[in-house]
Amino acid sequence: MSVNDSFHIYDTTLRDGAQQEGLNLSVHDKLAIARYLDELGVGFIEGGWPGANPKDTEFFKRAQTELKLKNATFVAFGATRRPGVQAADDVLLRALQDSRAAAVTLVAKSHDRHVDLALKTSLDENLEMIRSSIKFLREGGQRVFLDAEHFFDGYRSNRAYALEVVRTAAEAGADVIALCDTNGGMLPTELTDIITDVLGSSSARLGIHCHNDTGCAVANSLAAVSAGVTHVQGTLNGYGERTGNADLVTIIADLELKMKKPVLPAGALRESFRISHAVAEVTNVAPSARQPYVGVSAFAHKAGLHASAIKVDPMMYQHEDPASVGNDMRMLVSEMAGRASIELKSKELGIDLNGDKELITRVIDRVKEMESRGFTFEAADASFELLLREEIAGKKADFFAIKEWKTTVDGDSAGGVTSTATITIVSHGETIVATGSGNGPVNAIDTALRSGLTKFYPQLSKLELTDYKVRILEGRLGTGAVTRVLVETSDGDGSWTTLGVHENVIAASAMALEDAVTFGLLRQGLTA
Repeated sequence: MSVNDSFHIYDTTLRDGAQQEGLNLSVHDKLAIARYLDELGVGFIEGGWPGANPKDTEFFKRAQTELKLKNATFVAFGATRRPGVQAADDVLLRALQDSRAAAVTLVAKSHDRHVDLALKTSLDENLEMIRSSIKFLREGGQRVFLDAEHFFDGYRSNRAYALEVVRTAAEAGADVIALCDTNGGMLPTELTDIITDVLGSSSARLGIHCHNDTGCAVANSLAAVSAGVTHVQGTLNGYGERTGNADLVTIIADLELKMKKPVLPAGALRESFRISHAVAEVTNVAPSARQPYVGVSAFAHKAGLHASAIKVDPMMYQHEDPASVGNDMRMLVSEMAGRASIELKSKELGIDLNGDKELITRVIDRVKEMESRGFTFEAADASFELLLREEIAGKKADFFAIKEWKTTVDGDSAGGVTSTATITIVSHGETIVATGSGNGPVNAIDTALRSGLTKFYPQLSKLELTDYKVRILEGRLGTGAVTRVLVETSDGDGSWTTLGVHENVIAASAMALEDAVTFGLLRQGLTA
């Protein structure tokens, strides 16, 4: 059952969100996302359109036995009956009934032009389609919501007819009529005026469904709530067709934190960051670092002036406590860094500089000098921590030293490519020559480095290179440009990022890999 029936948070990630370009959800994916949504505490989860395609039909069948929802009500989506067909004889309406979903959302035309050109029927017949479809499902014991498609454009075209769609649906027994900004072209002021008029012209309970084509989907949704709407539709992380739907993560946080309107179970908002990123993993869509509230950059601070203030009081440059949504404050180290930035970042990494002004000055100067050569530590905390430790100890961690390396890449007429690397390493006073192969020269160097060090550091068998990024820093130089390489490594218990910068991309990669292995050994509790 819905947590709070006086106000609905209605999620359509599994249906409308799945229409995003490049997003393809399996039945297993949909079941996993539904569980995350229920865990977050949304009131309604729209599962898709049973009967319209085999995947959604299978999903609804499996959901009956595999989804044990604690907070949400499961919703099936479909259309009103076809023109000239009795509701009881409409195959897709029957499929909605057979889905055994507790609630059904019907989409209906509310724009006179769409009734004429898309449905190819009369305005009166469209109203009868709405009326009879709602009554048929209601008589079968299902709760019914209505999505009034293209409502705002329809209102502009024919106000009287758009209002009649709302009245007809409410009189037939629809619990909520969601006004849809289907093309996403509305702005908050006009949207508010229209909702106010609809509320004053009918007794219907209204919902809102916004797309983000003007960048106003969240703003329009919040404006609708302020105008009196009590049902808000959206998708997790703003997934959806074209520029996406209203981002429910942002809407929920704004409602709870800014509008002081509790819409989730107590404490559930703190799960927003975790669930947002977990769903991003399932969809295989990289999360936006700048997503409000839950982006990794949402509470990240770079400017030295900001850091000085944050050191006194974090809220001087933050609109909310990041913990309220399960996020963290982050300090970014860059050429803009000041003393406070370095001190705060060091504490974040678990290193206390004890206010050593000389040490902090050395670190600042070194960071600025290295950034002038193309290094950047914003996304490479591990490399920055190694720099810090080097300045504190007065020397680099010396588990090993790479003396030289060589890579070869061989191709054959069949299109096969083989990469090998030979690397000379000194460790524990011994010179080791190791070889390795891989699907590219960087992978080959990584394999050779770790195989050569295994006799001294068997812990390295746990390490795995999980991501690799290259950026050209001076494009005007073409293939001779300076390159920056970021390497992400994991030991199964966590991951870290290191970097290298060089005119040669393989040399930059070797630098980043050296830092990655060194940091991995420090994580194992070893001392150099």
